[in-house]
Amino acid sequence: MIDISCDVMVIGAGHAGMAAALFAAQKGLSVAQAGTTGGIDFGSGFIDVLGVHPTAKLLEHDDPWSAMDSLRREIPDHPYTRLKTDEIKESLREFIAFLDAQGLPYGGDGQSNLRLPTPAGTVKRTCRAPQTMIPGADALASKAPCLAVAFDGLKGFSGHQLTETLGRHWPALKSATIRFPGLDGELFPEHMALALSDAKRREALAEAVRPHLGDAQYVAFPAMLGILDCTKITTHLSQLLGATVFEIPTLPPPIMGTRLRAAFDRGLPALGVRTLSQKTVRGTQKHPSGGFTFTVGGARDEYRVSARSAILATGRFFGKGLRQEMHGIRETVFDIPVAQPSGPDEWYSQEFFDPKGHPADRSGVRFDSSFRPLGPDGQVYHQNLRAAGAILCGHDWIREKCGTGLAVATAWKAVQSLTEQLEGGN
Repeated sequence: MIDISCDVMVIGAGHAGMAAALFAAQKGLSVAQAGTTGGIDFGSGFIDVLGVHPTAKLLEHDDPWSAMDSLRREIPDHPYTRLKTDEIKESLREFIAFLDAQGLPYGGDGQSNLRLPTPAGTVKRTCRAPQTMIPGADALASKAPCLAVAFDGLKGFSGHQLTETLGRHWPALKSATIRFPGLDGELFPEHMALALSDAKRREALAEAVRPHLGDAQYVAFPAMLGILDCTKITTHLSQLLGATVFEIPTLPPPIMGTRLRAAFDRGLPALGVRTLSQKTVRGTQKHPSGGFTFTVGGARDEYRVSARSAILATGRFFGKGLRQEMHGIRETVFDIPVAQPSGPDEWYSQEFFDPKGHPADRSGVRFDSSFRPLGPDGQVYHQNLRAAGAILCGHDWIREKCGTGLAVATAWKAVQSLTEQLEGGN
């Protein structure tokens, strides 16, 4: 048993958990973080703030901030109602500044949603996106001549599908499927990304693309242009091809999850965060003094973490923060009461793609204005506990297209509140 002491224990390793650990460390707090693979590993890399509201009408928005004003009025228990617009913007600035420092720059003005092509051939609205994907917005808007490059053996990205769908409104969009230099059989974005760290491999790739280039001003690749050297690789390929190169996400699991994970795996320990990667909280003990003791374990090592406070950022069902049982939905770490439909028969709508969504998709822990979870009596469950991200009730982040923005902003607010409390000596 390995003993660790810290100011804050962050439970969760998805977007909210990573953001909470980052913000807490930047506040000068000592931080330990535990969690298994979370939604961050399956993300597109886009930072959605708000793209659709109301979801029942599938109403898409180019201005996430005016849409948020409407959401706050119409969904009073949504986490965004506990956040000021300036707080959300500041949280995103700090989050993106960290990623930029780790070699993963983001683009977008933060005021309006970008429109970017997806691997399905649809158009995605998102507030911020990796810089390597930003030229796709310009190419799409101008309908400029563009070549979409796909690869034999790479699943989750089809040039033919892109031209069949987007090409209806973008006649100058063409596609070609080629062999990736030096790799055969089934391809994986991570292996391709690592291969492109070699400049000679990039030159060979450009040679394979050049016969299909035609008059293309833009060249779209599936997201596989490096891991934390993607800016260098994208710039080099643009020079070699004489066209602006950009990336389009692949279907999950995408390279952006690997990039984000690599950025946090490198950047958080440098800030002093003790990361207990791929380890879960197996036991909790609350102390009368206000702190906690957590038993954390993985395949081999086991830890006893003594923490003055904690942030619950375990996500919902995918992150295993919530579990569906025969008669109800349970929170898995502290067994905090979950806001949920009255019975299992009301969890889901009859139609899988019901535009109104499923009632269970808004399940989660109730919380106050400081993002402290509420107990069965409606009172604060523990003064030194905060919650952030998808574990919170009142939102449907998938349909609302607000997942990463909500995760980052609620983590920022939870850390702000917790820091004020700890500095006050409580």
